[in-house]
Amino acid sequence: MATIKDIAANANVSSSTVSRVLNNDPTISVTHETRDRILEVAKQLGYKTVRKRKTEQKLTQSNSPRIGIFLPHTLEEQEDGVDDPYLTSIRQGVESECLNRGIFTNKVMRLSDDHQEQIIDDIDGLIVIGSIDINVMHLVRKCSDNIVFVNCSPDEDKFDSVVIDFEKATTSALKHLLDQGYKKIGYIGGKERFKNQVIEDKRHTTFVKILKSEGLYNEDHVFIGEYTMTHGYELMKTIIKKGNLPEAFFIGSDSMSIGAMRALREANLKVPEEIAIASFNDIQMARFASTPLTTVKVYTEQMGRTSIQLLLDRIAGRELPLKVTVPTKLIVRDSSGLK
Repeated sequence: MATIKDIAANANVSSSTVSRVLNNDPTISVTHETRDRILEVAKQLGYKTVRKRKTEQKLTQSNSPRIGIFLPHTLEEQEDGVDDPYLTSIRQGVESECLNRGIFTNKVMRLSDDHQEQIIDDIDGLIVIGSIDINVMHLVRKCSDNIVFVNCSPDEDKFDSVVIDFEKATTSALKHLLDQGYKKIGYIGGKERFKNQVIEDKRHTTFVKILKSEGLYNEDHVFIGEYTMTHGYELMKTIIKKGNLPEAFFIGSDSMSIGAMRALREANLKVPEEIAIASFNDIQMARFASTPLTTVKVYTEQMGRTSIQLLLDRIAGRELPLKVTVPTKLIVRDSSGLK
């Protein structure tokens, strides 16, 4: 998109002069030749004033698809009293992409709402962020025929989805710990669930598979709670009290890891000198933790943006369901103890 600086450079005048001419400033004194030259350059470069862009955006919004966002109430929100940072980042990606495209997201549904039925009939498409219970799938289907699931794929033969490869991501974190020389590795994780339905957690199952293949698996070093900061803290306190601690832990979320490190700090156990940690998600807080976290970065905002691209394509008439896997990346910081 052309800028005022581009026009100024091509017209051989100052940026302030260009700005005042394009905004019809009556106090500016320039020759007709200069004014015409600025307007001609602006036209050639396809420049649009802020006012014109806003007007076009409003016109676009009036004809744009109506998109709803469907979010679960996670246990972290209920217990720790904060929005789930992982799902919130996905939602921000959805809303940013809508803003860029001039699309208005006027419906945000939470699964604990008592009045979910009232929003069913007035949207063209739906983004579902997070795991969904099969018992409420009928509600989602009533909302729209155009649905994209983000961070889960309940039926890839019917619905579009944007996911990550949890198995590959977990493998990268465990390989890093193994390459560091750790043999006694524990696991702290939660339950993937929607309401009362427990869903397979690839972080846990991949941990078990890899450690068994290395001959290093010890069931006594596996601790499962819920994916909250509070549970990370409480589980680590239980582990410390139990004794015989592993040399390192793979922890299924950054929130749990931050809680676990608090428990270690209270017990005067140093990270990574005495206990190394590799984590998952790379939420913003990860780099600012008491010991910056080695963690698998999930490109959550890109997941949200991609879901909008898929949804608009669906609304335009595509029938073939697509499943997009967004890559992850291991970010190595202090907590894993470089050797």
